[in-house]
Amino acid sequence: MTVIPEIRIQAEDFNLDSEVSKLTKNSNDIGAVVTFSGLCRDEKGALAALELEHYPGMAEAEIRKIAKEAIDRFNLTGMIAIHRYGKILPGENIVLVIAASPHRHAAFDGANFLMDFLKTNAPFWKKEHLKNGKEGKWVDARDSDMKAASRWEDIL
Repeated sequence: MTVIPEIRIQAEDFNLDSEVSKLTKNSNDIGAVVTFSGLCRDEKGALAALELEHYPGMAEAEIRKIAKEAIDRFNLTGMIAIHRYGKILPGENIVLVIAASPHRHAAFDGANFLMDFLKTNAPFWKKEHLKNGKEGKWVDARDSDMKAASRWEDIL
């Protein structure tokens, strides 16, 4: 059976419980579900909002490619990736990754794999909007993000 990941790029918020229910409702092969929900930080009170832009079509294709690689590498039985765009306020959801598998290690690894590559390879651009009214900066992937993604190169 071919597992097809569900990939969505949307401005609207998402509900973690309903997404997990959607993924697990028709499968008896799932023994583990791992979720990661990324939230907008307030950067110690300095951030009014984070604005995310993406390249429509390209962003979905890149995330789908990475999700399929995760499914194949870790023998996942299901995967959902949702990434928001637009202005996101501190405390609001930005990204959701759900990985399902028969066993916990595969689900954890699949979710980590996808998140590590979302942070480094997915075509999103982030701009900070500061509370003090000054022009915020565009945010690049951090060295720690690049290092996290590189750990998968030697595995499997």
